[in-house]
Amino acid sequence: MSNKIIDNVYSVGVVDKDVRMFHGYFTPIGTTYNSYLVIDEKITLVDFVKAAFADEFLQNLEEVLQGRMIDYIVCNHVEPDHSGALPKVMEKYPQAMVYGTANCAKGLKAYYPDAKYDFTTVKLGDVLNTGKYNFKFIPMPMVHWPDSMSTYLEEEELLFSNDAFGQHTGTGELLDTENGLEKLIDRSADYFANILLPFCGQILKLLDQISGLKLRIVCPSHGVIITKYIPEILQKYVSWCNNETEEKRVLIVYDTMWGTTRKLAEKLNREYSEKGFDVEVINLTEHHYSDAMSRALEAKYIFVGSPTLNNNMLPSVSAFLIYLKGLRPKKRIGKAFGAYGWSGESISQINEILISCGFEMEEPLKVLWNI
Repeated sequence: MSNKIIDNVYSVGVVDKDVRMFHGYFTPIGTTYNSYLVIDEKITLVDFVKAAFADEFLQNLEEVLQGRMIDYIVCNHVEPDHSGALPKVMEKYPQAMVYGTANCAKGLKAYYPDAKYDFTTVKLGDVLNTGKYNFKFIPMPMVHWPDSMSTYLEEEELLFSNDAFGQHTGTGELLDTENGLEKLIDRSADYFANILLPFCGQILKLLDQISGLKLRIVCPSHGVIITKYIPEILQKYVSWCNNETEEKRVLIVYDTMWGTTRKLAEKLNREYSEKGFDVEVINLTEHHYSDAMSRALEAKYIFVGSPTLNNNMLPSVSAFLIYLKGLRPKKRIGKAFGAYGWSGESISQINEILISCGFEMEEPLKVLWNI
């Protein structure tokens, strides 16, 4: 179904309420693949959707077009959740010219070698005029792929922001005003922590590039369109990119075999709570490791625990640490803890990985058999 955002600008993307894994990240309420149609003397489509939803997408387009043709297509990102419907769209609208970065051109050829289309390469400062509208292109490499860019619709003060400012939510809301600021920040933080955190330097460059733009509407590639809470989200992005954390917030992540490591997690929870810290405990048997990463975004202290199994940590804890290291949070204080029966390698292994993340470390906590 298509939705009118403002005069001449429509949301024509799709809701994927059933997807549960995205980039190794658990998405319990699904997501959206957002696409936008801008009506002018020349008609412009901004982004596609995932291939599995191509037929629904074409129906959404026709609801708005009513037999008219698309003249231009802006491809902000080549990743398949953004571009997957390209072959079917080009079959129906073969005259449309595709615009994107040089890396986008390479990616589209690799993903869709048999698709037929004409491509125009754009760079920073280039403008596409469609009549009364001007689309200004803002390449943003490594936010979060080399081809990524955002596009600014100058006359409407509207930014098609691609993966920046996105959220994974497949519950059907169109605008940020439908669920309020707290929900928007929570979903945005979850998305940032699990996808964008390694690219803080590049995101800060993007924020600098758009700082001089008037922003009335932000249309991301996933989640709700942001209208009311743009200043708050921009402020949060600056904070997250600078790895600003709550000084008295502790995240304890662990898994346990016979309950002793759980007791250690509870002990640490009591000790730090009594000191006035805000403590959150995540058991990896009950939660996906991406849930833990979401909670790590603003935690100054990250404590990780596992018993020793076969001279190693438990696989759930290992997976979390690999994921954590890849996402590269900085300016954190870490602690390894765990129980063991006769060898106890897990605690030193956790400690070493947290050190390799650049964490300042507290003394490890280990116990033989039981506490």
